[in-house]
Amino acid sequence: MIQGIIAIYVREMLILKRRLSRQIPSWSISPFLYLTAFSYAVGRGVSIDGHSYLEFLIPGLIAMGSMTQAFAIASEINIARFYWHIFEEFQAAPISKFAYVAGEVLAGMTRALLAIGVIMVLGFLFGVRLHYGFAFFMALLLNSFVFASLAVGLAMVVKSHADQAMLTNFIITPMAFLGGTFFPVDRLPQWAGAILNLLPLTHASKAIRAACLGEPVNLFSYVLLFIIGSLFFGLAVWCVERAKD
Repeated sequence: MIQGIIAIYVREMLILKRRLSRQIPSWSISPFLYLTAFSYAVGRGVSIDGHSYLEFLIPGLIAMGSMTQAFAIASEINIARFYWHIFEEFQAAPISKFAYVAGEVLAGMTRALLAIGVIMVLGFLFGVRLHYGFAFFMALLLNSFVFASLAVGLAMVVKSHADQAMLTNFIITPMAFLGGTFFPVDRLPQWAGAILNLLPLTHASKAIRAACLGEPVNLFSYVLLFIIGSLFFGLAVWCVERAKD
């Protein structure tokens, strides 16, 4: 099983290595625009719970970026399925469904970590100093695990790239803006906050932000992310099992 996981993971990393010179600028554009716009528009004059808006924003961008980049592994899987027909070879190979999912999830998590490294560098260049300790990386890994697992499962369901884009528009994009990335969820009406607290990104944003700001972390968010990620991982294995050639 370990060899199967490594084989899947190494394949994805070799593909990423060839594209890395183009990926890094791509990962930089959105965070740079957000930081530039909010830095000059509101970042210097707004304080949230005793912290500048940029100190509040960067952990949110990290949570959002780890979600989108981990979920982006679905696009790589779809390319392998629809154009290269690599997935059929995986089905014929002596690789278990668990190993396939684990390899792809690890690849998605690696993409997320690399992209977050870019955001951390940009934050440093903008003069924002945050704490990047154990609690931060645990929250980051759990958030990446949740959305990479979700990506693998959904990639087995879609029938085309158009379907994949639709899932992104209906799942990832709304969550990116409503999951506590740009504003505190607890300042919304109670009913709205209750709904948004059902989103995994909301808990990831809270955990990552608390860790970055050196505040006490809520262990409930970590446990919840682990449970959701495990459920999505199991669902992904089931979807791979049911996927047809």
